[in-house]
Amino acid sequence: MSTSTLGGLETAVADKAVYSRAVQRFRDAHIALPTFDELADPRRIPAAVTSALASVDPDAPHPLNLFRVHWYNDSSRRGRAAVPDHVVLPKSLTGVDAPIIVAFGDRFPMINAHKVLAAYSCLAPRIVTGRFDPTSHRAVWPSTGNYCRGGVAISRIMGCHGVAVLPEGMSRERFSWLEHWVSDPSDIVRTVGVESNVKEIYDKCAELERDPSQVILNQFSEYANHLGHYHVTGRALGAVYEAQRAKHPSLRLAGFVSATGSAGTIAAGDFLKDEYGARIVAAEALECPTLLENGFGEHNIQGIGDKHVPLIHNVMNTDLVVAVSDQATDQLGLVFSQPAGRAFLAQRHRVPREVLESLDGFGLSSICNVVAAIKVAERLGLGPDDAIVTVATDGDRMYASEHAKALQRDFPGGFGEKEAEAVSQRWLYGAHGDHVLELTESDRRRIFNLGYYTWVEQRGISVEHFNARREQSFWRGLRSALPQWNAMIEEFNGQTGALGKL
Repeated sequence: MSTSTLGGLETAVADKAVYSRAVQRFRDAHIALPTFDELADPRRIPAAVTSALASVDPDAPHPLNLFRVHWYNDSSRRGRAAVPDHVVLPKSLTGVDAPIIVAFGDRFPMINAHKVLAAYSCLAPRIVTGRFDPTSHRAVWPSTGNYCRGGVAISRIMGCHGVAVLPEGMSRERFSWLEHWVSDPSDIVRTVGVESNVKEIYDKCAELERDPSQVILNQFSEYANHLGHYHVTGRALGAVYEAQRAKHPSLRLAGFVSATGSAGTIAAGDFLKDEYGARIVAAEALECPTLLENGFGEHNIQGIGDKHVPLIHNVMNTDLVVAVSDQATDQLGLVFSQPAGRAFLAQRHRVPREVLESLDGFGLSSICNVVAAIKVAERLGLGPDDAIVTVATDGDRMYASEHAKALQRDFPGGFGEKEAEAVSQRWLYGAHGDHVLELTESDRRRIFNLGYYTWVEQRGISVEHFNARREQSFWRGLRSALPQWNAMIEEFNGQTGALGKL
């Protein structure tokens, strides 16, 4: 199947009139678009852009912040780091010999989460191929939290109308952020349920899509999401690993861990496997073990989604599945954020100060990734020369209300050193390689086949398209879109003249 016929992968201008209106909108607003190559290697960004960025607030809806949608922002998010900001979690925190290397997603602009990259990856190609009209279309962003925030931010910066669709049970902080960024309160669409109620999001989007002005940018089925993370996140994590290997030449990249979510981030694993032979580990909630057991349920690891297999998940290239309890993420969230928890880690386990300070960068799904990495290290018997790379998808700032709920529910008598010790022993130092499945070909086929019921029976994907995804040649073929998009972005910028106005 040609990539030009796949949704979200068109590489030719579909409507010249729409394209012309987009050019005019971007020309008038002085909006330039970064190429995917520039986001993968920000040293390619024009010097004039880099200079102008110095005076731009990373949280402002400013067009130049599009050029910060990459992993190389420093901790202030104003400057650029030589290597993506990361921390190496030591045995004193994880209890395992294998170093766990965590790249920080909260260095991204506007939303303090890496999902803004997924949103850009999905909308930018539609703009430069004349398939999204910023003067009349509404960009609808179905999500369990961060992707819709990224979508609203990218939409606003591009002069487009963004609509967030997310479950009503997500953290209060997510809704508070959205209320400040949307153009109208009705642009926040709350669906029934919590983190795992993805089908309800799809159903609402199907309803919205009856209006042709509503363009659904479904991160779970947009191949541009996969490609953006393969090209940008994969290379960034490769740079992080190589920086550590330069310090420790015997270090090998044993694995990459990512909660599946929309299956965008896990595409970075395809790159890391191609380049370094890393095994790809998919993490999910134990309370909703969709991949592990074809199971179902509700959980509170916000931002990872479940109860289906995303269309853009390259299942046949995944090596392990790990399930993590939301009890672990909720309670470790307290250890990582509360003074008593950090004091316990410092005094009883000698966790270095710089590591403790980095814990502000760990939200619930970030903790999920770390616990999954610990389980994999235990299960595979990894040693000090076997690195696992993962990402902290967002930071702790989105979860104060969730911490309050966990304190009231689990520790009504207070959270002190005794409670921190019990939680840490259970979920960190006492963690075992349970709920870990090393995938056989039969396991991969089982997980792959589960996707049929969502995508063919419910969403109308053809059986031919669905089955084509079994082969790695299909996924390699997708990548041909990237250089074409880069060229189209450069042509679009040339038409707008926005770069010349800096």
